Formats: sequence, structure tokens, C-alpha cells
Amino acid sequence: MNGTAGQGVGRALGQAVAGADSALASASRLTHRQRSIALAIVATAMVLDLVDMTIINVAVPTLQAQLGASDAEVQWMVAGYSTIFSLLLITGGRLGDIFGYRRAFLIGVAGFTLTSLLCGLAQDPGQLVAARLLQGATAAIMLPQVMSLTQIMYPPHERMAALGLFGILGGLAAVLGPVIGGLILSANLFGLGWRPIFLINLPIGIIALIMAMRILPAGKSAHSPRLDMGGTTLVMLLLFALIFPLIQGRDYGWPLWGFALMACSLPIALMLIRHSRARMARDGSALIVPDLFHARGFTFGLFTTLMFQTATGGLLFILTLAMQRGLHFTAAQVGIAHVPYAFGASFAIGLLSRKALPRFGPIIITWGAALMVVGLGVLIAIFNAPPLMTAAPWLIAFPLLAMGLGMGLVGGPLPPCTLSEVDVGHAGSASGTLKATQQLGSAIGAAAIGTLFFLIDPLAGTAGEDAIHAFTLSAIVVAASLLAVGLLALAIPRQLQIRGGGNKEGGRDTGK
Repeated sequence: MNGTAGQGVGRALGQAVAGADSALASASRLTHRQRSIALAIVATAMVLDLVDMTIINVAVPTLQAQLGASDAEVQWMVAGYSTIFSLLLITGGRLGDIFGYRRAFLIGVAGFTLTSLLCGLAQDPGQLVAARLLQGATAAIMLPQVMSLTQIMYPPHERMAALGLFGILGGLAAVLGPVIGGLILSANLFGLGWRPIFLINLPIGIIALIMAMRILPAGKSAHSPRLDMGGTTLVMLLLFALIFPLIQGRDYGWPLWGFALMACSLPIALMLIRHSRARMARDGSALIVPDLFHARGFTFGLFTTLMFQTATGGLLFILTLAMQRGLHFTAAQVGIAHVPYAFGASFAIGLLSRKALPRFGPIIITWGAALMVVGLGVLIAIFNAPPLMTAAPWLIAFPLLAMGLGMGLVGGPLPPCTLSEVDVGHAGSASGTLKATQQLGSAIGAAAIGTLFFLIDPLAGTAGEDAIHAFTLSAIVVAASLLAVGLLALAIPRQLQIRGGGNKEGGRDTGK
């Protein structure tokens, strides 16, 4: 097994370096069964990241008790991962274009598995924080390749089915992450306390690594871009200026330096645009390819994604607060209450969107946003009817299910619609930009809408009326954002390649 695996790594690295075969050509030779296995492999990597982001939340009390971690150290264990992950996403995606998507995926999975081991072996809070930062960096290399490999393995009109699997698994991972974490902590496996929540990644990562070496298509972008260090530095500075104050601002009391840092993002963005244009004119190897934004679907898809992630990131944050502070739900009750939402989202992405998108096109994004607004309106009405909540609290399952279905009708089609017109030679850059936009939107939503909630309800009231009032006003802002999503989606071209075109690379139709 070791010899075979070593030969597989050698072939992967050799093909990526030599560039003798483009990734798209290599993917075209996969059988249907091999593509299905490859999709399962990359989906496993996505689930590893999603579970790892949520599983640590339930371990916070245990980490503080057993490891002696302070509040600030715990915050960095959680937010540090997300921050580094966000900063390196676009660079991680571009590494796939440069060195090969399979090679970058292998490096990311191997690094994620190794850093999970380092997390599990940490002896003090500082070591765990450092290991989590490294884990976020490796996840930023691993995750963009998931979308990039899906792009090269499936032509646009087949991608919705492939992405449906991601939607189902994503919804399950979001719900099951805290559940799995709670079970592992309760079991206290081998007397290791909190450590197995990280060590559980080892066997999964090793299996994914071995399978990836055998199945995933080799090769890289036919454009053969080079690493853009200047663009990488500017992108990291830009994302840091935007995301770090949003993630840490509330904990630090929204200091002036946070707003100053965010203001710096504008001149940095202008420098990045100028640098990217100059780099493309010189050797065509900009980290962010300006030509991507010439595609109307990509540009409006990013704006729609940013607004959608802002709305949903804020909604999920204030919904949990309202249930706990306003309705006095326990943590377990909050988790159960989210099941209809997660089920609706998974079902809509995995089935409804996959069937509806080829037939109706991006208009279903507008339908989904409208359904979310209706469900949110009903939920607000129930929350503001105390006798109804007392007599039949289970009624909230219906608007939450509707909101989940709406979320799936938006979240499922958005990635394939955004990437439909993108030259797969720049799949890594486009995928990294999309993932970074999603992260930025979630950070903005939790920060901006969460701040509005806390301004209205700074302290948990005894009866919970202030928290419900805060949720109501904050949810109105969310509803307005969702309406903006519906309007922005109308600008996405209706006749996308999703309906039946082939992949394109360098102007050549390679649909299978």
C-alpha cells in the first residue's frame, strides 16, 4: 500500500510540474463511476472543514476547564481559524491553477490532517491556538480545490447535481457538528477529554488522501499562470482590513482602530486593481484575474452572494440569541429547533434546486429569497405572540422549514450561476474569490446585524421582551437584505451555460 501510494504521489506531482496534461483533459477521461468517487472524496474534505468549524464551539467550557484557556485564548481558537482561512482562500484557490488542483488538494488534506494531530496533542492554550491557525491555513488550500475540481469534472449543465451533494452534506454537517462534539466529549474516549474532537480527523483525512491520489484528475490550468506574490500580499491585506475588525470588533468594544482599518480597505482595493491589470498585461498571471469580472454572471453572482451571506450570517446569529435570551430555550432546544431549517436547506439544494435550475434558470434565486422573507415574517409574528409560543412552540418549525427551503433555492444555484461563464483555466482564482466573498458576507452579517441586536437588547431581560423586540427589528434588516438578493439575482443572465452548454477552456468547447 505504501509503495503504491508513493507512486501515486509521484505521478501527481510530476504531471502538475510538467504541465503535460491539462486538468480538464485529464478529467474528461474519468468514467462516470470514477467521477462519482472523486466527488465523494472532495465532499469529504468539505465536511471535515464544516464540522471542524462548529465542533469546537461545544468544547469551549471543557477547554477552559481542562486546558486552563482564557476567554481571549478561546476566542482565538475559534476566530483565529476563520480569520486565517479567510485571508488565504483566494491564494489557496490560485495555487490549484498554478500547481494543479489534485496536487493542491493533496497538500491541503495532508496539512489539515497533520495540523489536526497537532491540535489534539497541544499541551497548553498557546500551542492549540497556533495549531488552529495552521489548520485554518491548510483548510484555505484544501477547500477551494473542492469547487475547482467539481468545475473541471462536470460540465455546467451537470454541476447542479454535483453541488446538490454539497448542499445536503453541508446542512447535515452544520447540524451534526455540535452533536458529534457533544457525544465525543461525553464519551471521554480513552480518557483523552477534548482531544478526540480533533484526532477524529486523522483516519478520515488519511483515507481521503489515499483515495484522492488514486482517483482525482491530475494536471493544472492550461493557462500555466505564475505565483503573484504582490497580488497575494495585497489580497491578504485587503481581507485582513475587512474581516479582522468584523470578527473581533464586538469583543474589543468596536475601537476606532477597527474602523480605521476597514477604511484602509478602499485604497488597498484600488492598489490591487491596478496591480492585477499590470500583472495581466505583463505575463497573464494575476492572482485575481480582471477578466473574470467581465462576465456579468460572475460579477452579479458575487454581489448577490455577498448580500445573501450577510443576510443569512446575521439571521442565524440573532435567531440563536432570540431563542436563548428571548424564549429561554436551552442549548439542546435551540439545536432541535434548527433541524427544520437545516432539513429544508439540504432538501432544496439537493433536490429542488437541481431540478428547477436547468428548467427555470437563476430566477429561482429570487423565488428563494422571497420564500425566506415570507417565512421570516411568519416567524416574527409567532415570536411576538407569547400565548401562542407558550401553547404551541412547535409552530415555529413551519416558518423555519420555509426559510430553509428558501435558503436552499438561493444557496444551491448561486455557486454554479456565478461560475457558469468562468473559463475553467481560472477555476482556482474564481473559486477562491467566491469562497472569500462568502466568508466576508458571513462576517459582515454577524457583526453588523448582531451589533444592531445588542444595541437594542444589551442585556438579557428577565421576561425576554427586549430580546424579542431586538430580534424583530434586526430581522427587518435581514428581510430587506433578502429582498436585495432577489433583485440582484434578476441581473444574472437568464441563459446561462447551466442549461446545457459545455465547459470551455481557452475558447474551446470541451463539453462531454
